[in-house]
Amino acid sequence: MKEFTCIVIGGGYAGIHAVKEIKKNWKNDENHDTLRLILIDKNPFHLRKVLLFKPAAGNEDIRVPFERLLPEGGEFVQGSVTKIDPGQKQVIYHDAEGKEQSLDYELLVLTVGSVVRRPEPDQGGIALTNLDAAQKIREVWRGNLQKAVAETNEKECRRLMTIAVAGAGISGIETSAELAYWVHEDAKRLGLDPADVKIILVNANKRLFPNGPAKVGQKLQTSLEAFGVAVVHESKVLKEKEGVLALSNGDKIPVGLCIWTLGLMPNPMLPSIGVPVNSKGYVSVDASYRVQGVKGIYSIGDCARIEDPVSGKTDGKTCKEAIAQAVRLGKIISSDLAGRPAPSHKAYMDFFCFGLGPEQGMVWTRQWGIDLLITGKLGHRLRKYTWDMASMINR
Repeated sequence: MKEFTCIVIGGGYAGIHAVKEIKKNWKNDENHDTLRLILIDKNPFHLRKVLLFKPAAGNEDIRVPFERLLPEGGEFVQGSVTKIDPGQKQVIYHDAEGKEQSLDYELLVLTVGSVVRRPEPDQGGIALTNLDAAQKIREVWRGNLQKAVAETNEKECRRLMTIAVAGAGISGIETSAELAYWVHEDAKRLGLDPADVKIILVNANKRLFPNGPAKVGQKLQTSLEAFGVAVVHESKVLKEKEGVLALSNGDKIPVGLCIWTLGLMPNPMLPSIGVPVNSKGYVSVDASYRVQGVKGIYSIGDCARIEDPVSGKTDGKTCKEAIAQAVRLGKIISSDLAGRPAPSHKAYMDFFCFGLGPEQGMVWTRQWGIDLLITGKLGHRLRKYTWDMASMINR
C-alpha cells in the first residue's frame, strides 16, 4: 500500500468537520492506501466565528487549538495558501515565517469560508469582523462608560451610553442581546443608572428574521425589547461621524459607538487561488461538491455555492449546513474512490437558533408544516449545544 494525501484548506466549521468525516469514512473502508490527512490554516487555532459577539461584549475566549480537534494521525500545517495547481496537484502556501512552501496531494478539499462585509472607511464605526475588532469594540464601550462616570453633561452622558448595531441578521441580533446584558451589568458596577444604557438595532427589513414566520420575528423583537434593545425597522445606517449616527430614514442619533454586522461575502482569495468561481465569487461545484472543471478537488461551506438538485434551493451560510455537507462529503469521497455512485446534496431542514444573552435563547424549526418554537433557558441550552457541536467541543 502507498500513502494517499488529502489536504483540507481552511479550519472553520466546514474544514474541521470535513477532516473528521474523511478520516472516519477512510477508516471504515477496506483495502485503502495509508491516508495522510493534512489541514492547512493561517492560524494555529479554530476560530468560533459565530461567537465573535462574545469577546465584543464579555471576555470569552473563542479560539480552539487545532491539536484538540484533529483526529488521530491528522496533521496541521500553519500557512496561508496562495495558489492551487490542479495540473501538478500541488498547493502553494506561505508558512508561519512567510516562506513559500508546497505540498502535493491526491485529493483536495477547499473550505476557506467567507469574510464579514465591511462598511466603507468614511462610514465610521467598527465592523465585527475578527478577534481584534471584537476586542476593540469591548474597549470602546467600556471606555465610554468610564467617561460617563465623570461626565457632568447629561446629554453627553446618555450619548456615551448608547450603542448602535447596524445590521439585524442573526449576528446583529445576538450581538445586541449580549451587549444589552453586559453593558447594563458594567453600568451598575460603575454606579451608573442602567436605564440610561441604550442598545439600538438598525434593521433594513420590515421585520426581524425574514427567513421565518412573522410571529417568530415578532417574538424575537419582544424578547430584545425586554432586554433593553430598541429595534429600528426599514432603515440603514449611512454613517457614524463624530458621535452622530445618520440613518437612511433621516434620523440623527447621538451614539458612543456604532457596530457593523453586515453579513457575509465570499472569501476574496477565491478568484486568484486557481479554481473556477461564479459571477458572485463562490466556488462552482456539482451536486456532489466536486469543483467543476478540475479533478480531485471538492468544496463545501461558505466558499461554495451549493444547490439542492431537486428543489433548486441554495444552502445557507451557517455552521449547521457546513456540518451536514461535511458528513455527506466523507461519503462522497469514499464512493468516488471506490467507483460507487456518490450521494447528492440535500437541503437542510428549516432550523434556526438565536442566542439572546446569557441563559436566554430561541429556537425555531418547521416540521410536517408545523412551526415549533422553544424559548428561554431551554432555547439557550439548545443554542449552546449547536455552537459546541459546530466546533466539536466536548466530543
